Amino acid sequence: MPSSPGPIRRLWYNWKMMKLPWRKRWLVGFDLSGNTFWEFKDTLNSNRFRRIVKYSRQTHFSDVNVTPQWTQWLRHTRFDPPSLAEQRADVVRQENIKVLAAAADARWASKPSMLDPPDKQQPAQMLTSRDPSTGVAQTGAVDTSNINVQERSPKIVGDASRGNTSANYMPESEPKDSPWKKATRGGPSEDWQPQSWTPSPTRKRA
Repeated sequence: MPSSPGPIRRLWYNWKMMKLPWRKRWLVGFDLSGNTFWEFKDTLNSNRFRRIVKYSRQTHFSDVNVTPQWTQWLRHTRFDPPSLAEQRADVVRQENIKVLAAAADARWASKPSMLDPPDKQQPAQMLTSRDPSTGVAQTGAVDTSNINVQERSPKIVGDASRGNTSANYMPESEPKDSPWKKATRGGPSEDWQPQSWTPSPTRKRA
């Protein structure tokens, strides 16, 4: 929490707050960051007072922060300037809000959310293949997709009893009930062949 000014600076502030006749501007108040707020008469309209703020010399211009209470006073939306007690109470309120917000975020983070990715909602074994006997994913299982390919390959016949290393490759013949042999032939368009084009003789005009 920012500290309030010391006793010497407070006496100087009280002296500047006095509305003496020869003064063109006077101090209205200050905040906990060391910024001072002043009021002076307008040169065009003496009945209208203008309000300005002077930032603290110890604060860099990029770090200047004016509280909402003093911002309302500068914009003439608030008649009375905020007191020191009100400014301290607002700082305490902001600290309590930060503590309550952090506690609420911790409670929400501990609960499961529907926005979690799928790997957090279900185990990774559900996304891989399972062994039908045990129901456990087989990480080192042998791929059996090539078994049917090997069965359809040509058969190798060898004379194992005589120790003959030569082999005769015998391709597998088609079954007798092949649907390709049962297909009917002799359709109307199977034997059709295009003919050559012969132009007709032209007639002479009279």
